Amino acid sequence: MAGKKDGKFVAYVSCYTRGSKVGIRVYDVDVEKGVFHEKEGVEISNSSYVTISHNRKYLYSITDYGVEGYRIRPDGGLENMTAASINGMRGCYLSTDYEDRFLFVAGYHDGKITVLSLNTDGTIGGITDEVYHRGIGSIADRNFRPHVNCVKMTRDNKYLLAADLGLDHVKVYQVDHKNGKLKMVDIIHSEQYSGPRHIKISKDGRFIYIVHEAKNYVDVYRYYEEEEGNPEFEKLQTISTLNEYHAGDSAASALNLSRDFKYIVCSNAGDNSVIIYKADQKSGMLEKILCLPISGAYPKDAQLFPDNKHLVSLNHEDNTMTFFAVDLEKGTLVMNTKEIEIQEPNCIVFHKVMAAK
Repeated sequence: MAGKKDGKFVAYVSCYTRGSKVGIRVYDVDVEKGVFHEKEGVEISNSSYVTISHNRKYLYSITDYGVEGYRIRPDGGLENMTAASINGMRGCYLSTDYEDRFLFVAGYHDGKITVLSLNTDGTIGGITDEVYHRGIGSIADRNFRPHVNCVKMTRDNKYLLAADLGLDHVKVYQVDHKNGKLKMVDIIHSEQYSGPRHIKISKDGRFIYIVHEAKNYVDVYRYYEEEEGNPEFEKLQTISTLNEYHAGDSAASALNLSRDFKYIVCSNAGDNSVIIYKADQKSGMLEKILCLPISGAYPKDAQLFPDNKHLVSLNHEDNTMTFFAVDLEKGTLVMNTKEIEIQEPNCIVFHKVMAAK
């Protein structure tokens, strides 16, 4: 059976904490049935995003006070071990480089990228660099200034990609791994009023996927380095995150790769739908499989289960998680269990535990 074959998983779900102290909820995942069972809650203020280190030992989270880090126990539970200030307004996204030497934090509110060093034991060190984006965006009522919404390293661990939803572009920074400093070397320009939001990268590192919140589409780029060592990004495709008959005032939200990197999931607020694409492993091109409702309002995140046979949607405005059985061959999405109540969920990460209890 899928669950036994693939091993045991937990899911970490971050959420806001208005009236509650629990900002991260840990769930045991029944992969075969496509359901969660709550394991424990972690007290942290307004966890807007979480990420797991590439060595799979630590989880890091945004908090009102900066960033916090947790040791992942063998059973998937979390032990608080470190915290640090980012010397600015609350972040919205964070990630590590592929050697887990640095932690990058995106600042939506102040348009800043913060780089912090990581020690070998996973604890957070000091700030090594702070880069403020400058400029005027294209939508005066919202994007009149920089909003760094995502920071993601290329898989060769050379460049940090920083999506700026306010300025409609992705800045490319060379990372100095000795001192943790950033140097801007390129800009990937998006269409005006498009709002680049999240970035994902193919398993082999050759393809970059950028979802655009305001115009509801995903751009696909081929990434390579010229002989001189400069990064190059060639646009291959632009594909909508919506059906032709979509609801008005829709906004693309999260972008996620399946565990085997063969599928990409994107959720749409307003339309309250999820779209699943098949990612061609050779060309990088995306093919729409389905785009269907998720039975909730503002799906801020959505993920395929590790078996690719189930899906969970985090419905931020409805304070629920909804669960579905997925048939990727037939292009169907059917609710398979009752929803779980959770306050203002933001993002979800699956983690394969090292050992079952």
